[in-house]
Amino acid sequence: MTSPLTHSAPDGRWTPRLWGTLLVLCAAMFLDALDVSMVGVALPSIGADLGLSTSSLQWIVSGYILGYGGLLLLGGRAADLLGRRQVFLVALGVFAVASLLGGLVDSGPLLIASRFIKGLSAAFTAPAGLSIITTTFPEGTLRNRALSIYTTCGAAGYSMGLVFSGLLTEASWRLTMLLPAPIALIALVAGMRLLPRTERERSRGGYDVPGAVLGTGSMLLLVFTVVQAPEVGWGSGRTVVSFAAVVLLLAVFVAVERRSASPLIRLGVLRSGAQVRAQLGALTFVGSYIGFQFLVTLYMQQLLGWSALHTALAFLPAGALVALSATKVGAVIDRFGTARLIVLGFGLMVTGYVLFLRIDLDPGYGAVILPTMLLVGSGFALTFPSLNVQATNGVDEHEQGMVSGLLNTSVQVGGALFLAVVTAVVTAHAPARAADPQAVLDSYRPGLIVVAGIAVVGLLISLTGLRGRRGGASVVVAKSTSREAEAERVGAP
Repeated sequence: MTSPLTHSAPDGRWTPRLWGTLLVLCAAMFLDALDVSMVGVALPSIGADLGLSTSSLQWIVSGYILGYGGLLLLGGRAADLLGRRQVFLVALGVFAVASLLGGLVDSGPLLIASRFIKGLSAAFTAPAGLSIITTTFPEGTLRNRALSIYTTCGAAGYSMGLVFSGLLTEASWRLTMLLPAPIALIALVAGMRLLPRTERERSRGGYDVPGAVLGTGSMLLLVFTVVQAPEVGWGSGRTVVSFAAVVLLLAVFVAVERRSASPLIRLGVLRSGAQVRAQLGALTFVGSYIGFQFLVTLYMQQLLGWSALHTALAFLPAGALVALSATKVGAVIDRFGTARLIVLGFGLMVTGYVLFLRIDLDPGYGAVILPTMLLVGSGFALTFPSLNVQATNGVDEHEQGMVSGLLNTSVQVGGALFLAVVTAVVTAHAPARAADPQAVLDSYRPGLIVVAGIAVVGLLISLTGLRGRRGGASVVVAKSTSREAEAERVGAP
């Protein structure tokens, strides 16, 4: 299933078609991040126009997360089995149609349904796009450069989404829903011409239908439970039973995967310490950042009285720093390896989160807020591309979709899980009356401490990757040998 593309021109430069392929994939990544960040600022306008309650508005965000996080494992394996190009293009087309419908509907349930469909389609484009990169660009310098550009496009999309939403919502919230449609359509047309054709994997054991049902069901229930827990209560019977059901489904899923001839997830890939560190790193990295961004947005808009656009511009230095580093991080990874950069990136983010604890009701942007934004942006630029490289290095080509889906699942579950935890902590410390701004600010501080704590956990996990290391790039050895694969098929230990 190798790519028919020539990786570079004779003089070492990438060919125009190779650049075109990467730009198409970057466009999809940009859209995924753009869609997540734009909708938040538009929620008040949507609620006023469609007459939606706060709980209904939550599902405009949560519906996307549910479809995205719940189906990523299936999306990653589908890319391997059905063809990465085919899966990517079909899902991108669905994303474009759902974006168009989302901007035209006149009822809350239909809007939520369109958001779920968009999340579902992103669950297929994200792992398919990442696996196209890892199978098109050979492991090493070329792949590291491509992944650094690809992942920073996601960060740029998230930052630009905040700015776009502030501008577009001034005219109409529908524009925030419609904007991704033409971009997705252009990327679809370009992708049909540029994306490499790949063969479908020949699965001797057929398709893992039980694994697909159990894996998708467990992820959907996990994301749904985490999203709903702050509203119904973490200690409520409904939440406890849901989490117990998740554990049961996952236990059955593992048992099924160990005996499947063509598993949704080959469990042997998690025998690699570097792979496990990449997955846990993605979980804590994104979880801490999403929690931080949520609290900072509340702080700026509710306590400082900043507009949506003003708030978006406050985040812009971090996003600009990530975007400007896109073509440079790959060379840095080549020189220092992923393990060192992940540790450094987590260290910068922890420092930025701790410095933000200095905030008060009249902060100086340059002295208090900007240093944190620059540190967080630097940490993001180093950590996220490195996690993607570490997760995909050393993995057989036919399993790239599976690993990509697993990594994206860690990203989405981490964001949903830790955002819910941070929200619960802030709610528990919220004053009885919101009239006292200082009391409200004091309720945010425990949440910021939790954010920093999550990043510290990620830092400690990543430090274990430096033990015994004397330099050189970190490589994940997670290949499936025929002996290992046969052992897993029959359930051998």
